[in-house]
Amino acid sequence: MRFQLILKEGKYIMFFLLFLLALSQQEMIAQDTLVAPVKSKKVLKLSSMKATMMAAALPGSGQIYNRKYWKIPVVYAGFGGIGYFVVNNSNMYSRYTKAYQDFTDKIPSTDSYINLIRGISPERYDPVLYPQSANASDYTAVKNGLIRQIDYFRKYRDLSYLGIVAWYIISILDANVDASLSDYDIGENINVAVAPVQVPGYYFATTGVNVSLRINF
Repeated sequence: MRFQLILKEGKYIMFFLLFLLALSQQEMIAQDTLVAPVKSKKVLKLSSMKATMMAAALPGSGQIYNRKYWKIPVVYAGFGGIGYFVVNNSNMYSRYTKAYQDFTDKIPSTDSYINLIRGISPERYDPVLYPQSANASDYTAVKNGLIRQIDYFRKYRDLSYLGIVAWYIISILDANVDASLSDYDIGENINVAVAPVQVPGYYFATTGVNVSLRINF
């Protein structure tokens, strides 16, 4: 009788333990199926108008505002490179203009053109310094050459000035575009894959490249 009572109580205990085990399994499944909270990416909101005005007031300041610090050396390297051509072309234009003036006057002491004219001796083209040996055709050729050099350096001096203006506008547009796209996040919705592929030919297959674009909605 006592054995049967112990057996009956043991069955109740067994059922209770099985119930607790099943309950714990359900909790574990529920924990496994919980969706982990996704941390939202902090997007830097910038004002395109402010970036544009700053870049227009001081080149490079718009890039600083957009936190694109690596672009600052690029901006000023562009200005420096174009500025070099402005200075060089301006100097050469001034030198050839002065040389042309000295060449066409009748003053023997003004001979700055001699160092700029190569490949021909002054005795052949300079009627002021060498009136006995100068040739009229060589004089005309040298004179026309000096005019061409003046036009050449004046042209590229003016183009260099236009280059500075163009680079200034490009730096402003760059700051504006960066600020406008600061809050544009495509995430992982667009994937680009590049893989080798065999392209069928007339008699044999050739190797090519396959580029695929996948957009997830």
